[in-house]
Amino acid sequence: MIKSKLVKIAPICAIALLAVVSTGCANDPQASAEDLPLDPISVSCDEFSANHNISKEVQLTAGSTVTVALCSNPTTGFQWGQAKVADQTVVAETGHEFVAPGNAENGEPLMGAPGQDVWTFKALKKGSTNISIEYSRPWEDGEKAEWTFNLTINVK
Repeated sequence: MIKSKLVKIAPICAIALLAVVSTGCANDPQASAEDLPLDPISVSCDEFSANHNISKEVQLTAGSTVTVALCSNPTTGFQWGQAKVADQTVVAETGHEFVAPGNAENGEPLMGAPGQDVWTFKALKKGSTNISIEYSRPWEDGEKAEWTFNLTINVK
């Protein structure tokens, strides 16, 4: 008797549970596919060798972040300059570091091999802004803007 009632009620409970979960996710802005973390924007040395000026565009929601990883090899004398954010009220740089290349065998840095400069940017409010970064030899008469990276960020 109890088993037959359970058999009748189980599908109803499952449908009700599914409806509650679906409604909760639909009303939860954090459950939106747009708010899932973005894959890092990454540009390799080969890509920069083929095209010295690379531009990308990304859409974010306020409060979300994007990571940019650009090929870098300071042993050549070149380095990435500071990221220039056109409108710092829309997007802010929250981090920047150089990540040295690692040797797969022992994890030690590989001397002379390229690594990556990695930046993190946070969307602060609705709007649009551009971020530009130049790869140069910083000393006087050194090569300027050998590579450039431009990122347009549209915040919804």
